[in-house]
Formats: sequence, C-alpha cells, structure tokens
Amino acid sequence: MFSLNKLSPTITDMIRFDHSHTLVTFHQYTTTKKPKVKKALAETICTALEIHATLEEEIFYPAMRQLEGSDPTMLKSEPEHNEMRRVIAALRATDGADPRHDQLIHELMRDVMHHVADEETVLLPDAERLMTQERMSELGVQMTKRRMQLVTPQAGKIARDTAVGFSGSTAAMVVGVAGAAFAASKLLGKKPAHA
Repeated sequence: MFSLNKLSPTITDMIRFDHSHTLVTFHQYTTTKKPKVKKALAETICTALEIHATLEEEIFYPAMRQLEGSDPTMLKSEPEHNEMRRVIAALRATDGADPRHDQLIHELMRDVMHHVADEETVLLPDAERLMTQERMSELGVQMTKRRMQLVTPQAGKIARDTAVGFSGSTAAMVVGVAGAAFAASKLLGKKPAHA
C-alpha cells in the first residue's frame, strides 16, 4: 500500500535537495546560451525558489521558532527570501537576450548561495540536533504534501521550462530521466528496470 510517510524524506533532507536542485540548474546557465534557454533556466530557478521559500516559511521556520525562538539566522531568513522575490520579479520582467538578465541571475544566485550557506551550516544542523527523527519525518511529509499543492497548478510550465533549459545537457537529461523512472517506480511500488 502506498504511504507518503514511508517515501518522504526528512524535512532537512528535502531542504538540502532543493538547494542542490537550484545549484545544478544554475550550473547549466551560461551567458553564451540561447536567450530562450537562459530564460527557461531562470524560470526553473525562480519557480523552484518561490516554492522552496513558501515551504520553509509555512513549515520549517515555524517549527524552528518553537525550538530556537529568535535565533539571528532565523531572523534574517524571511527578509532574505523577500529580497530574492524582488530579484525574481526583475528577472522575470527581463528578456533572456538582455544583458541585464545575466546580471540579475548572477545577483539572485549570490543571494541564494549566501542563504544556503547559513541554512546548511546553522539551521539544518540545529534542526537535526533539536528534533527527533520522527518529528523531522513528520515535517517532511507535511512539506511533501504542501509541495504537491504548490507544484500541481504549475506542472506544465515547470516541465516545459525544464525541457527547454536542459535541452543541451545530455548528463542532465540522463539524470532527469533516471530520477523520473526511480520516482515513478517508488510511487507505483515497483523496482526500476535495469538497462
């Protein structure tokens, strides 16, 4: 029987995965790519960051506030999300052929890398020290359910942007196909077929 509780990673693992996904996508972005590819990669990053920020603000940060109160890293996290949203809005309003597009994506990723460093060196280790494994798993399930709600209305756009953005990357396509096959096998309760 399908059980989200058994499949969902812990909340800290999910946050780390989101960070990795954003960085992998950014590593596909180069100023020499076609404008439509740059725009699709930027859209993939922006959508992922918006969903990630919402999940942290609705689920992770409230859980951490109960444990740590007004930790300095926690206090600056949401304002950092708001700054990222400002850059995302400017990026979305800029054409992929515009040199400002490249500047904005780099500005956004500098902000993201700083934010990720704080979370991965302070907040996530604190969560793993202060929460039980069961609690982190419960929060992981909550995050998975909420992610499904946020992704579902945008699924077509996300798929299109990912396909266009990663169109020139064989390694990324192989990883994407393998990941999709693995996820489908887990959801359907079957073992993936080996090539």
